[in-house]
Amino acid sequence: MNSQHIAAVSEAGDARTDDASTEPASEPSRTITLSVNGRRQTCQVSERKHLADFLRQDLALTGTHVGCEHGVCGACTVWVDGVTARSCLMLAVQTDGSDVRTVESLALDGGGLSVLQQAFQDHHGLQCGFCTPGILMSLTELLRDDPEPDEATVRLTLSGHLCRCTGYQNIVAAALDAAAKLRAAR
Repeated sequence: MNSQHIAAVSEAGDARTDDASTEPASEPSRTITLSVNGRRQTCQVSERKHLADFLRQDLALTGTHVGCEHGVCGACTVWVDGVTARSCLMLAVQTDGSDVRTVESLALDGGGLSVLQQAFQDHHGLQCGFCTPGILMSLTELLRDDPEPDEATVRLTLSGHLCRCTGYQNIVAAALDAAAKLRAAR
């Protein structure tokens, strides 16, 4: 393959990329009404837009991260009607009439850290932080439903999340510490 051929292929590839990135003029959309972090929202949304993209792009809630786009890594985990869901696998239109909670909802009134968030800080439960929002959402659900989780239960909850930076031990310690503090506060 000579350099002229490579340049022609590159130029053609660039042209195709530019054409492919142009959105269709008449993308089907729907109006949805939902509650996001306690605030009622009515929005016009593309029928094909994933919940993660809707939250990040349309509502500027960038705490929800998109890692794998296949529901494997757990970075995009949010709550839909009180249950964890992978927002990269769900269409935004599926949440019409639902209550959606993102990691931004975990902050205390006044912006302080939740007990679990503080435990993550105290136990160095995060490194780069990319996976942390999804992990926090899953562990918050666990602590809500099981005030006395053991280490095995915490690890089972974490099995749906991929963290490339830690060995999970500090995350487990943070979750167990948060559980103990929440029990003591009751």
